[in-house]
Amino acid sequence: MYLPKHFQEMDIGSLLRLMRARPLATLSINGESGPIVNHVPLLAFRDGQSLVLRGHVARANPLWRELGCEPQAVAVFHGDDAYVTPSWYPAKGEHGKVVPTWNYAVAHARGRLRVEEDPAWLRALLTELTSEQESGFSLPWSMDDAPADYIEKLLSAIVGIELQVERLDGKFKLSQNQNEAARDGVSEGLASRGDARAAAVAASMRQSS
Repeated sequence: MYLPKHFQEMDIGSLLRLMRARPLATLSINGESGPIVNHVPLLAFRDGQSLVLRGHVARANPLWRELGCEPQAVAVFHGDDAYVTPSWYPAKGEHGKVVPTWNYAVAHARGRLRVEEDPAWLRALLTELTSEQESGFSLPWSMDDAPADYIEKLLSAIVGIELQVERLDGKFKLSQNQNEAARDGVSEGLASRGDARAAAVAASMRQSS
């Protein structure tokens, strides 16, 4: 990932919050016949001083059969993003030397990817995943709400995966390379769009200033 210093996010807490808030990651490895890309919810866990990502795929998914040698993988977590129009820059009316861009936040986690088939491991992961995602509902669903034999059947149809993070890179591109007037113009413009993602980017810009 191209990572200019002014866009580099090195705060682990900020990156973990992004990863937990947006767990659907783009997971990639180099397979025997070329790149293999999947979109998989991955939960970030602290394991002592280490960081691991855990998820699962369907047993019918060929990905897990490529993991015998625990290949290098990269998981990309996508935060909020928004288009930035030059019209929000004061410089547009001064000299016109402005162009469009895109503001966004991403986290890239790299490491070895392995298979996990232990039923207890899988059940614990699914319990954590559903508990976190269901927490905002008035009547949160849990696996205990479904028949036990139905859950057991589904557990046999999935395979766990775990990525031991060896490198974590964050890029929060939030107009840090612009002057204060330009940043204010972009933040106000995004906030006025009436779009949730744009508003979230505007809020992140205000927090980072």
